[in-house]
Amino acid sequence: MAVLNKIRQRSVFLIVIIALALFSFVLADVIRNGGLSSQKSQNVVATVNGEDISREDFARQVDAYQQNMGPNATTSQVVSQVWDLKLREVVLQEEFEKLGINVGEAQVRQLLRLQLAQNPNFVNEVGMFDENKLQEYVANLKATSPQAYEQWVAYENSIAENAKENIYYNMVRAGIGATLLEGEQAYRMENDNIDLKFIQLPYSSIADSEVSVSKDEIKDYVKKHSERFQVEKSRDIQFVYFPEEASSEDDSEAKAVVAGVLNSRVEFNSGSNSNDTLPSFTEATDVEAFVNQNSDIQYQDRILFKSDLKGSFADQIFNLNEGETYGPYKEGGYWKVTKMLEAVQIADSAQASHIMISWEGLPTAAETLRTKEEAKVLADSIAGVLRKDKASFEALAAKYSADAASKDKGGDLGFFRPGSMIKNFNDYVFNNNKGDIGVVESEFGYHVISIEDKTAEERGVKLATIAREIEPSEESLNNLYTEVTKFEIAAKDKDKDFTEVAKANNYEVKTVRGMKVLEENIPGVGAQRRIVQWSFEDDVKAGDIKRFEVQGGYVVAQVTAVKKKGVMSAEEASATVSPILMKEKKANLLKEKANGASLAEIAKNNNVSVQTASAINLNNPTLAGAGNEPEVVGAAFSLKPGAVSKPISGDKGVYVVEMTAMNAAPEMDSYKSYAMREASQRRQAVVSRVFQALKENAEIEDNRARFY
Repeated sequence: MAVLNKIRQRSVFLIVIIALALFSFVLADVIRNGGLSSQKSQNVVATVNGEDISREDFARQVDAYQQNMGPNATTSQVVSQVWDLKLREVVLQEEFEKLGINVGEAQVRQLLRLQLAQNPNFVNEVGMFDENKLQEYVANLKATSPQAYEQWVAYENSIAENAKENIYYNMVRAGIGATLLEGEQAYRMENDNIDLKFIQLPYSSIADSEVSVSKDEIKDYVKKHSERFQVEKSRDIQFVYFPEEASSEDDSEAKAVVAGVLNSRVEFNSGSNSNDTLPSFTEATDVEAFVNQNSDIQYQDRILFKSDLKGSFADQIFNLNEGETYGPYKEGGYWKVTKMLEAVQIADSAQASHIMISWEGLPTAAETLRTKEEAKVLADSIAGVLRKDKASFEALAAKYSADAASKDKGGDLGFFRPGSMIKNFNDYVFNNNKGDIGVVESEFGYHVISIEDKTAEERGVKLATIAREIEPSEESLNNLYTEVTKFEIAAKDKDKDFTEVAKANNYEVKTVRGMKVLEENIPGVGAQRRIVQWSFEDDVKAGDIKRFEVQGGYVVAQVTAVKKKGVMSAEEASATVSPILMKEKKANLLKEKANGASLAEIAKNNNVSVQTASAINLNNPTLAGAGNEPEVVGAAFSLKPGAVSKPISGDKGVYVVEMTAMNAAPEMDSYKSYAMREASQRRQAVVSRVFQALKENAEIEDNRARFY
């Protein structure tokens, strides 16, 4: 009671303490989410030039594109494509508003007329586009299918946006050209050429050990050229991948199961309360049912040729006698046993044409009202006509065939392999001769078949295979989980190193450097967006470790570096800058060696030969035996015939050049054609270059990584 009385006396104090605790909790959440606008941050994918792109709108477009692009496109690929489209839309719309570019309803209608002019749904009896049919179509969509009408509106909007873009880009193109002077420069760069002599003192003639580059020199170079070394925020990680793999015991078990089908076995039948003797694979009469009941790969009823069989055991299997079995053998992650069912001499492909006659009730019937009996009579009648007059096949196919895919090609189905067509069709073609015409029935109708051609017959086989996949058992998966957990715990120990723990257990450590926030693929484990997102979380720091369950196993990952947006450090830039600085230092050493009164003397002093190059122009600054050297060729063009240059730093060495002849192209009356060509090339690049410029100039706050 005394305690309760004290609580009552201090109730106000307790309320204040609780309120402060709640406030600190909320404040921490606000700070974690980027301030008081956290609600906005949860609903905005990006902000471009002050305009928000909502998460809901962006997600709808991602879903729509995902459906269009199909299951092979990853979410990150789709998001990237939608982002490019959305960004283009926003930055261009801003330009449209500045310039007053707009497209009216009449203009959209005119564009629709042009795009739909050949669509049969909107063409009248005389083959002309009918505006009334279009209006009727749209009105019907609006009344019957809101979703389809919404898609139509989106289509109209896309036409309007495309029209605006065309107007905008055409305005830009109108301001782009090339002067006659620029045309002459293009002509000269292409047609003026020089002959020269040169010597090359290659950088490789000085060993790397003779020059050194310090960290301070790299740092100074990066500082002077900081615009070249700007980087986005990134992460370095290292990880160990633990694949789910079958153990040797799992392998032996799969082999034993497959081997077991070669022997008959006794099983208890609960229905009859007695033991049943089940036949072996060699004894089974219903082979298809036996395979489908005992194999992880279902039975395939088809003829195979030598070229169809792959793998180390192809020859042994192909040469089996009927009724013989081969195996167990290990192939493609399975233990298998194969039985030869049949060996025949058969064409490996055939060409046929057909006329398909359907009847009422079949999915291929369309508006056909004929009965099955009437269809049979018609098919037999057509076959009779064709046996007398094969030339009428194309016309009869166009008139009677229900196969829309082949009727316009005279019923021609091209060449196909045994087993490619439905059974009755296949059997007729491959069991009869070239030139035969007959009728067979299928679930699609009656087929009037003409065998057009057949290849030479060769050995074909029909096989039945029992296969058991070699996969990890539950015990193996449990053991793997235990192994991964032990490694994770050991790696997280502050007194131990991730790499050392992995090395002690013979695990391979893989590294990923410079991983960007929107990347998806991790070399070695494929698309692992969750790992990338985790590494960029605000509270994740260098040294943090986490386990991930991935397709086919586990990954234990560690963040090894957290890199912020800005200029590269000297360490990061070293791989790029060190070769540049080493080349500069080698160039200075080589220039000191390039002494002599003439080219021949310099060559002799450095034990190199004088080389020649002819008809060198500025458009293709390549020296025979030295490669592409634009700096050297550019310097050579500034010389007068007979003059020798000072040492020039090139891409592959230091050069000394002597101009031997300047071959100037003849003057032209007009350089208009070259100017027009230059202007055309520049205009062709307008779309990509203008958008890139707008993109670089835009203020973009990209939050996609929070949601995808």
